[in-house]
Amino acid sequence: MNTPPYTAHPSAIIDPGAQIGAGSRIWHFVHVCGGARIGDNCSLGQNVFVGNRVRIGNQCKIQNNVSVYDDVSLEDGVFCGPSMVFTNVYNPRALIERKSEYRPTLVKTGASLGANCTIVCGVTIGRFAFIGAGAVINKDVPDYALMVGVPARQIGWISEYGEQLDLPLEGDGEALCPHSGVRYRLQQGCVSRIEAA
Repeated sequence: MNTPPYTAHPSAIIDPGAQIGAGSRIWHFVHVCGGARIGDNCSLGQNVFVGNRVRIGNQCKIQNNVSVYDDVSLEDGVFCGPSMVFTNVYNPRALIERKSEYRPTLVKTGASLGANCTIVCGVTIGRFAFIGAGAVINKDVPDYALMVGVPARQIGWISEYGEQLDLPLEGDGEALCPHSGVRYRLQQGCVSRIEAA
């Protein structure tokens, strides 16, 4: 019998066909469906569910009690905080089947989704964006945006390291990450990294 390249707690259910990368760790009471694709060095905490049409990149951390439903895609290095919520149907009804109406959700590289936040289906969360605990996201989020509230609003910009940047919400500007010294530029509503420390 071949030894899998990942580790899984005996209570985890991993359906035949699931692809899980090397170094990934699957904890207590996790259920990974057979069509799921999970990258290398990921961590799936207790009571995580991963649907069939789910793609999870490398080095993602999915904390306890998170369900990643069909048509959700996480790029590399995404953090999903405890008990945060994804949806895949915009207007669900128990009496009406809407599996053909799933809306895809994309979370780009390095984004962090805080504890108990909700990501309404059909949105894209930009690279290294930071969604505050309890926020409700119902529209696309730019790269490096810091979002809080219900419904979420942008209150600033955040570095790849996770430090708030001294940049205006509108207009142009440049700022250094206070921890790493990496420089970022805001131009025409978009933030980009422009040089290493």
